[in-house]
Amino acid sequence: MKKAAKIIGVLILIILIAGFIFYRTLLPTYDGSFDIENIQEEVTIHYDTYGIPHIYAQNEEDAFTALGFVHAQDRLWQMEVIRRIAPARLSEIFGETTIDTDRFFATIGIDEASEITLQTADKNSESYQLMQAYVNGVNQFIAQGATPVEFYLTGIDKTEFTVKDIHNILGYMAFSFAMAHKTDPLLTSIQQKLGDEYLADLGLEVDPNTTLIQNYPPKKADTTKVKNTFIAAIDRILKPLPIPQFIGSNSWVLAPQRTATGKVLFANDPHIGFAQPSVWYEAHVHTPTYEIYGYHLAGIPFPLLGHNRKIAYGMTMFENDDIDFYWEENNPANASQYKTPNGYTDYTEVTKTIKVKDAEDVTLTVKRSHHGPILNGIADGIDFEQPVAMSWIYTQRKNELLEACYIMSHANNQVEFEKSIPKIHAPGLNIMYGDAEDNIGWYTAGQLYELPENVNSKLILNGTSGENEPLRFLTTDENPRATNPPWNYVYSANNQPDSINGSLYPGYYLPENRAKRIVELIEANDKFTKDDMMNMLLDNTSKIHAKAIKDVVSLIENDGLSLKEKEVATVLKNWNGENKLTDIAPTIYHRFIYQYLKNTFGDELDTTTFDMLLKTHLCKRFTVPLLYQESIWYDNVATDKKETRKDILLKSFKEMVVLLEVQFGNNIQDWTWNKVHTVEHEHPIGKVEMLRSYFNVGPFEVASTSETINNLGFHYDESGTYNVYFGPSTRRVIDFSDIENSMSILPTGQSGNPFSAHYDDQAEMYVQGKFRKMMLNTEEIKQNAKNTLTLE
Repeated sequence: MKKAAKIIGVLILIILIAGFIFYRTLLPTYDGSFDIENIQEEVTIHYDTYGIPHIYAQNEEDAFTALGFVHAQDRLWQMEVIRRIAPARLSEIFGETTIDTDRFFATIGIDEASEITLQTADKNSESYQLMQAYVNGVNQFIAQGATPVEFYLTGIDKTEFTVKDIHNILGYMAFSFAMAHKTDPLLTSIQQKLGDEYLADLGLEVDPNTTLIQNYPPKKADTTKVKNTFIAAIDRILKPLPIPQFIGSNSWVLAPQRTATGKVLFANDPHIGFAQPSVWYEAHVHTPTYEIYGYHLAGIPFPLLGHNRKIAYGMTMFENDDIDFYWEENNPANASQYKTPNGYTDYTEVTKTIKVKDAEDVTLTVKRSHHGPILNGIADGIDFEQPVAMSWIYTQRKNELLEACYIMSHANNQVEFEKSIPKIHAPGLNIMYGDAEDNIGWYTAGQLYELPENVNSKLILNGTSGENEPLRFLTTDENPRATNPPWNYVYSANNQPDSINGSLYPGYYLPENRAKRIVELIEANDKFTKDDMMNMLLDNTSKIHAKAIKDVVSLIENDGLSLKEKEVATVLKNWNGENKLTDIAPTIYHRFIYQYLKNTFGDELDTTTFDMLLKTHLCKRFTVPLLYQESIWYDNVATDKKETRKDILLKSFKEMVVLLEVQFGNNIQDWTWNKVHTVEHEHPIGKVEMLRSYFNVGPFEVASTSETINNLGFHYDESGTYNVYFGPSTRRVIDFSDIENSMSILPTGQSGNPFSAHYDDQAEMYVQGKFRKMMLNTEEIKQNAKNTLTLE
């Protein structure tokens, strides 16, 4: 027994030693040196307290090689996953769960568009050379650095990156901005089932009296049925995506006349789906001729958000409509042909193979008309009888996105910066700008086009007649913009921009809630400080919600409410619109809103269609306005009575009180917002329950709510809980009076390596509304460096 015990003890010791050695191989190397290829002169990388690299190099090629190396060290798994989306290679990792996702992306053509862009690229341009340097750095880490634990858990090998991967990643980003695939088929279904009158109250038209983003200088002013399963199928296809999608954003830039210091103040907080690792990788790059503190997407060398001592820039989603769907008509005698105004013509066909982990390969034949790929048959549920094609600007126009990002990050002034705007064809973006020379600007970027006046671009269009095609493409000069306006600020909150050539451009714009609040706060203060800007980013007040629910209470409070219902009504009448953790009103308000939406739409729409409607931007647009007006939707078609607005709102209010009593008990003081409003940052591996606590970050109770400035979004459902799935992906404030003390925060941490100290070291700061410095001062960086890495 003693011998056996000794042997077992030795074996356990060996296992522990081996485990420790293996664990050490998984750690990132922030200290020491690497001897890597393609470095001409030594590069020094100082890591600050939060693991952000400050890269000091003697030339840009070395700097971008180093950037690729350190980016891969912290985010190689994230980079690996995101580069697989566009070429339909997720199933090689995740197996059969992502086959439909791969089929969809194989169909829409991002990978082919990237190949065309690559073939036509100027390989001798500086931007291309720096992209290649970045890729070289990534591949140097793949060859010499630690293998992320996710590669072991999924059983995949590390393989080299290419410049094409960069284009594919940007293609996915462009797609994730689009809203048409979530909206157009849904609205077409409602129209064909219920009629045009049911579309009237769904927020399709823009009220010119709403809060519009102003231009400066001012500008001049079918019979085929779509099955509801299409909408559900698209939602199901996109749900397994392991990388978050872009949702919205805020940004505002104040001219010197509105700041206490007399210098420009800049704020930006792009709203993106929460995930772990978080979407942005921060890096400060410094050479004798170039400097930028930037926020990088995984696998992208040029920052989409950035600043230095001269300029600052950021972005929000434009929300313009850049995808149209078209019904095609097959030749009855030859299904390989489709009808055009000039007769029948052949579809183009391409056969693709999707490799699937632990399963047979999947073969897919992609058919394309002149409008774009045919979506029929790519997944269960997309099985309507008539072919439907997806026409997307991104795959149809020349792609210069990376060149635009290069110009932005290398601009020295506003004139140079503006040269980037015409090179962005898709996705549609609001580009925000401020500089040390007291200039500010808002620019809409994206290829806009004009459709015939009678065409509703939010429905599936007739592709056979030629009457629903774009009449012309607009020039960049026609896009909405404002530079140095006399009101001394610019902003964007994904709301409707002002007119283009006398008309409002169609899109999927978000309601005016955030825009109205931003304008209200800016107009009330002409001595803004950096602290004011940070506080404004954290603002959790929705006066629009508070006013709407007060009007509901006024309408129904004399209709025999019980004592408990009157107590609830009093809370709502006293609500100032804030959404703090200890507040009760938000819990009541959102439970009421779900019941009101369910009672209003649930009788006409089946469960699937109703759930999909709740996930659209349109739902955010019509939810509050509909509370104030009578609508055809209020009549419950399942009863003999003709219900009115008051009937539905009263019914919803009473049901809400009962549901909250069941959920929390009779004491209304227990109905606090923190119990139902939480956020968890999910890692793809964290979907496995036993690994959840090791890879996911959170959950955390979190204040605020949807469509406040501190925008934290959730989906409504029966549960009465509000699990936040998107929000500010960073909060940045750039102060040109004190550029070295500009502030920021990430939702979790800088590193995607679960064994790094920087995996989640900002998570609690983020939910508490704290910020930390974005350091630019070289001496301060050196003195406070937590680690230093040398590449030679």
